[in-house]
Amino acid sequence: MLAGSGHDRDRDTQSFPHNTRTTHLNSILAPYQSVVPAEMSNVAEKARFFLERSVPQLREWEEKEVFSKKRSDFEYRILAHGCQPTDFSQYAKWEQSLDALRLKRCIRLKLRGYLNSAHASQSRILQIYERGVERHRFARPLWIEYLDYMAKVKASKRWRKVMTQMLRLMPSDTALWVLAARRSAGHGDMATARSLFMRGCKFCADDSAVWIEYARCEMEWLQKMDEKKKKTGKKSQDVIKESQVDEEDELRLGHSDSEEEEDIDEDGRIARDPDALVSKPKKVFTAETKETLNNPALNGAIPIAIFDVSRKQAFFSPAVAESFFDMFSTFVTTVVAGPKILQNTLDAMRDAYPAAPETIYCYIREPSVDATNDKHALQAKLVGWVDAVLEVEDLEPGIAKVLEHMKLVVSK
Repeated sequence: MLAGSGHDRDRDTQSFPHNTRTTHLNSILAPYQSVVPAEMSNVAEKARFFLERSVPQLREWEEKEVFSKKRSDFEYRILAHGCQPTDFSQYAKWEQSLDALRLKRCIRLKLRGYLNSAHASQSRILQIYERGVERHRFARPLWIEYLDYMAKVKASKRWRKVMTQMLRLMPSDTALWVLAARRSAGHGDMATARSLFMRGCKFCADDSAVWIEYARCEMEWLQKMDEKKKKTGKKSQDVIKESQVDEEDELRLGHSDSEEEEDIDEDGRIARDPDALVSKPKKVFTAETKETLNNPALNGAIPIAIFDVSRKQAFFSPAVAESFFDMFSTFVTTVVAGPKILQNTLDAMRDAYPAAPETIYCYIREPSVDATNDKHALQAKLVGWVDAVLEVEDLEPGIAKVLEHMKLVVSK
């Protein structure tokens, strides 16, 4: 049987020529083979050949939206005519999501240290925002998003540069001046913060928000000074001196005059003042000591000055004065000069608008509870006063409702 099988195999071989058999096998195995052309002897060329054979599959995945060429689509979109600021915003957000994915994979693969790709991705995102604000110079949301991203990646120098450009384009935008000044104050640069607030007050002369935020920033600075004094045990004068800055566009605290140069004779030796040789009585309090003790910053002179100057502006009204009062009242217990500043505000309101509802309301709300030694007795007196007002005939329902609520708050 084996012999017969071999005989049959020989007969089949003779019946099919060699060339015909090879062609038949190649036609059957063609879909499953990848024949490399003979001229491709380089390894790189062979690898590229096999990779290019997967292009149809990638095209199919793109048609089915399994994968997409988003970066190319975004580039074509922002370069086309009629592009909107939202196109740049979406492009930058997509790049940020891609960078977040890259970071997660690096963490998973335990790739620590600096990678060039991290800098490249941040640079690409910043470039997208830069192109966007150059194309749409007055697109405020895009500028704000640009600033937020720079703050996120801690690009401080670029943040200041972009903020300067934005303030030049939109000098009447109140929120921008407040944002720039508050960032400087948050970094401990009160000199720059004061300069920005003052310039904002000049450009936004019809808006009270800059003035109120300026006063709030100064109150926060006083609060920090008081906390620093308590922690370090230094005197208030020393704490103030450490943070003094003497510049042209800023409030000057303490002694800012330059000292006179000492006289030098022809030989280069210091020539003594003849009057200095005469013995003078020793002073207990020198001029410098008196000036330090009378430092206006210790008494809250800067917030008071801001409020007093704002009273001369066109926007000042009882509502604006009430806003100042509300802001100052939050620092009464945390700032040493808080009660004095609040009392100055209330006195100004009573002088300018004695019959205004805002003045009466602030007068009632004046936080004098902490000054009493018997809070329960004061609480009882306030409740009795509210009850007496509620008994008035023909009292408006709205006022009665407010007094009832006030009575509940005081009773707690």
